[in-house]
Amino acid sequence: MADEGSPGTEVPGELQEPPLATEQAEDPTAAPESDIDLVAVAPEVLADSLEDYLKAWGRRIRAGESGALPIVVGLIVIIIFFQIERSRFDSAINLVNLLTQAAVYVLLGAAEIFALILSEIDLSVGWVLAVGGFAIAELIAPPVNFPWWLAILCGFGATAAIGYLQGTLITRLHIPSFVVTLGGLLLFEGVAIELATIDKSAVGGVMSVSTTSPVFKLVNSNISPGVSWIILVVVLAAFATLSLSRASRRRSQGLTAPPLSITVLTIAVTAIGGVVLVYICNLNRGLLTPLKGVPWVVPFVGLVLFAYSILLGRTRVGRYMYAIGANPEAARRAGVNVQGIRRLAFLLSAMTAGIAGLVYISFLGSISTDVPGGNYTLYGVAAAVIGGASLFGGRGKPVHALLGGLVIGIVFNGLALMGISAAGQYIATGIVLVVAAAVDALVRRSGAGGAV
Repeated sequence: MADEGSPGTEVPGELQEPPLATEQAEDPTAAPESDIDLVAVAPEVLADSLEDYLKAWGRRIRAGESGALPIVVGLIVIIIFFQIERSRFDSAINLVNLLTQAAVYVLLGAAEIFALILSEIDLSVGWVLAVGGFAIAELIAPPVNFPWWLAILCGFGATAAIGYLQGTLITRLHIPSFVVTLGGLLLFEGVAIELATIDKSAVGGVMSVSTTSPVFKLVNSNISPGVSWIILVVVLAAFATLSLSRASRRRSQGLTAPPLSITVLTIAVTAIGGVVLVYICNLNRGLLTPLKGVPWVVPFVGLVLFAYSILLGRTRVGRYMYAIGANPEAARRAGVNVQGIRRLAFLLSAMTAGIAGLVYISFLGSISTDVPGGNYTLYGVAAAVIGGASLFGGRGKPVHALLGGLVIGIVFNGLALMGISAAGQYIATGIVLVVAAAVDALVRRSGAGGAV
């Protein structure tokens, strides 16, 4: 039996750390540490100053670890292009409409992130959105008349159950997720149509949402300008306090942390973005009557993405998801409940699709049998991949869904302003997806020294 602490001993429930460099046999003929050797090291580990941090970051980019940089640059280029083509692109009314239109794409992209991290895919999210939307709309309408919050909880619960069922089929019967969720796409399309058929209040297959319901007001109502600024100040103060205190605590414990200048710069950039967003939303967008304020759906989506960022980046469950996506066998040997985590991922994916269904019915004020569920599934995958998530697992964050969803929303919005047909919009979106994937592949290939 191996002695405790020997190299062959595995610690249940923990991922094995690689041996320290000092424990490895030294090769006197080995070359000095190269830039490639440092690619996997986060910039803050190597940096004691802003200059060191930027050098380490540049080294990672040159080695193929570009992160979200290509899509951010692409997003800026797309915005500039549409502004040049149509000067009213940057008008307050158009930009706010763009944010509300992109909310569904962002949430569906977030739903796909959970599957893609595990090197899986969920092809059913578009029609799970429809099932969740129909469930909420039916429960708040006569004759059921559930309170709006209870109807929302039931809708989310129903979609979460769908995700758990699909995850169970994938993990227990070892059916590929592509097959299970493709079957789910067809199955839940039929369920959505049946829900509209059996409900007598659905006139012509259309279920309407009362304009007085909080469900309708989620997208179609705004936070007052004064309250918007107050919320922004509170959020920024909380973010600054947490960022500074966390970095200080890590340094006091001898752990790595970004240089103070990087932390301050991050806070400043976040503050500028928040101020610009609130300022634009507080401009008058009304034609006949004043219309100002941040739509409630904007902080709602932001809160969802924040919660998912905490889950994936700050919890053991999130670390396990990344570990499984990178190497499921290594994760299993380290004591991770691989199958349980996979079931949870599909549950979260479907529940997030249900959240997207809530935003969908709020945006339209109704839901009908002509929900483009298949298209929405593809938009969800596109949003995640365009934003920077990997189809090969182990990489993906909620911010990637945000960036990708905004790209899709901007492309549709800008082309519509230019008078491009629906066919042209689909073609352009497909081109953007392929270009984004190609750029990511080329950057990583160059970082790997051109290896095929």
